[in-house]
This record gives sequence, C-alpha cells and structure tokens, in this order.
Amino acid sequence: ELTELPNIGPKLAENLRRVGLETPEAFRAAGAREAFLRIRAQVDPTACFHKLTALAGAELGVPKKEIPAEEKKALRAFFDSL
Repeated sequence: ELTELPNIGPKLAENLRRVGLETPEAFRAAGAREAFLRIRAQVDPTACFHKLTALAGAELGVPKKEIPAEEKKALRAFFDSL
C-alpha cells in the first residue's frame, strides 16, 4: 500500500493513484520527479517543494528530513526549473 511508504499519507496516496501510480512498485518505477510532474499536471497545479521532497523521501525509503543534502539541492534545482 502506498501509505506504507515514508511521507505518504492518505491525501498524497490518493494523488498518486489519480495519476496512475497505484502501487509502491509503480511509484518507484516512475520515480519521485515523474510522479510530482504528473500530480502537478493532472491533480494539483499548486504542488509545492515540500510535496516533491515527500515523494523523493518515499522513493528513497526515508523521512523527507533524512534526504541527503546533495539530493535535496538537486531537488530544489529541479523544482526551480519548473
């Protein structure tokens, strides 16, 4: 179940399901960035950086506060490029 992943609560799990990522395996196959882009395009055009870091942490299997600094920096650059 998606909510068994770190950082994924019921609302974010519903967003993932709405963009076709219905299982943890499907989510990991797509990756956090792709999942975020789909959510922004199809469900929530105001999705913020915190949602991106939640997804990235879930992909890595860690709470978002434990994302390595270099990865967080790369996520910020990705987010700012949108």
